Amino acid sequence: MPRKRDTSPKKKWLTPGQQRAWVAYMRVQLRMNYEINRQLQADSGLSLADYDVLVALSGRRDRGMRVSDLAAEIGWERSRLSHQLRRMDERGLTERQPSPDDGRTAHVVLTHRGQQAIDEAAPGHVELVRSLFFDPLPDNLLGPFTAALEHIHVNLNHNSTLPPSPA
Repeated sequence: MPRKRDTSPKKKWLTPGQQRAWVAYMRVQLRMNYEINRQLQADSGLSLADYDVLVALSGRRDRGMRVSDLAAEIGWERSRLSHQLRRMDERGLTERQPSPDDGRTAHVVLTHRGQQAIDEAAPGHVELVRSLFFDPLPDNLLGPFTAALEHIHVNLNHNSTLPPSPA
């Protein structure tokens, strides 16, 4: 009896080098998230999720942005962000308002209390990031590493399911 020919598309697996890089990235990313969340909670009572939102808002000239733009910038689904903002609104860190550009959309603004929270949390956060992430990275690898991450981010902005992060 003749063997049935396999006509299914071949799965393309990672090369050994790609597999090594991916596993290394995942180990670093998961461990860094754990350590950053632990440090933020201990030092300032903020979660990593709080900090992600506060950083995005504090970097804006008007300390606010449309909720959909914020979701795209931090890489979250709108439903996750909505729940996070509700908790942050209750703590006085953020405030949702009708958008100044379009009253049909929501605008989230960093409150004075939110700005104080990130100002107080940032020094400890920077110290941890420097000691765990940048200190062990040789200076000659910083430029290529940064360029690789920026290149991947551009690709994600153009080819992922989330809307591109705003400029």
